Amino acid sequence: MAKKSLWKDCNELYALGDELFRHPQLGYKEFINKQILMDYFKKHGIETEELGFRTAFKATIGTGSPKIGLLAELDALPTPGHPFAAKEDDAAHSCGHSSQCAIMAYTLVKLKDQIKSGSVSLYFTPAEEFTDVAFRQKLIAKGEISYIGGKINMLTAGQFANEDLFIHLHTMTNPKYRFSLNTSLCGFVYKRFIFKGKASHAAVSPDKGINALNCFVLFDNALNMLRETFREEDHIRIHGMIAKGGQSVNSIPETVIYECYIRSSDEKALLETTGKVEEAAKHCAKALGGKVKIETIPGYLPMHQNELINDVIRKNMLKICKKEELHDYEVSMAAGDIGDLSCFKPTVQFGYGGFSGSCHSRDLCITDEKKAYLEPSMVVYDTVMYLLDHPQYVRKIKDEFKPFITEEGYLAYLR
Repeated sequence: MAKKSLWKDCNELYALGDELFRHPQLGYKEFINKQILMDYFKKHGIETEELGFRTAFKATIGTGSPKIGLLAELDALPTPGHPFAAKEDDAAHSCGHSSQCAIMAYTLVKLKDQIKSGSVSLYFTPAEEFTDVAFRQKLIAKGEISYIGGKINMLTAGQFANEDLFIHLHTMTNPKYRFSLNTSLCGFVYKRFIFKGKASHAAVSPDKGINALNCFVLFDNALNMLRETFREEDHIRIHGMIAKGGQSVNSIPETVIYECYIRSSDEKALLETTGKVEEAAKHCAKALGGKVKIETIPGYLPMHQNELINDVIRKNMLKICKKEELHDYEVSMAAGDIGDLSCFKPTVQFGYGGFSGSCHSRDLCITDEKKAYLEPSMVVYDTVMYLLDHPQYVRKIKDEFKPFITEEGYLAYLR
């Protein structure tokens, strides 16, 4: 366990977390939180490095090997009605990313004067939440970013290449547990189906029109029929919304737009299901005389937890909580761009409590600062110190890790 004297006064940690929580901004717009954090590191004599993509940056302590990477996400997401939602776009830290940033920044400061060898780099990544897509597509068109997700831009730019492994953490809201470990995350693709028919007067000449809404309704029924073919172990989900349902009540709908995610914990099942859904859309539209245009934006890949790193984390969690307070090997339908990084580097993401409400909801709030900030900071600190003091264990982690996808295959997938 970390020296007790290191954790005597946690007011700085809590104040940093509160300040970040009160200044939410959407992905690639996180300039306020970025400045707060850079000022914090400057105050403690830690240099930072700009990494581009508008708001990405890192802070590093120490030199040489082992090289430990830490991760924290800067962005908020639209959450109307949240008490700290921004007026201009409803951005709020309703997924708890602000607490990640505070935990990791505070931990890096605590590690600064304690490490004897090796280095620790803390990467602040933008735009984990897959939202505000139209804005991000404009950034892509201008060449400021290449992909929707922040870590994907950084990964394909080679910014994570020098680290031996990565440690990440994320809010959880299950009051039964203090921590979660080895949690699986799904991958997903974003699909946009534009059903095209032919407008006509809905009362006078419906026979002269082609109803795009009917094409969609037929497709929606096909989706429901496909669901009974999904295997439980693949954890497939399809969820979406009608973004445009027609033009006028008095006209046969000519254009209907349906947007959805297709999720799975298995890369192969994800691609297979995507193919089935596309074929269903094409044939349902054709059956009624319509057409469909299908747009695809690659989402995130499933998360691959590194059990060797998690073995160290588990021991450090059990210094703080009882065994029954630790949720091990949870299956989650959530997704994150941490999954993409985990395909190339030994990576973990663990969960921590101290929150009430639900993630992505207006009622998410911190109810226990010790659990939401201090305890996860202690876990990260002890884990990093162990890894730095046991370089042979880090070598074992690296030697046993095999990438889950080739670089060429990954770039082809993104295209």
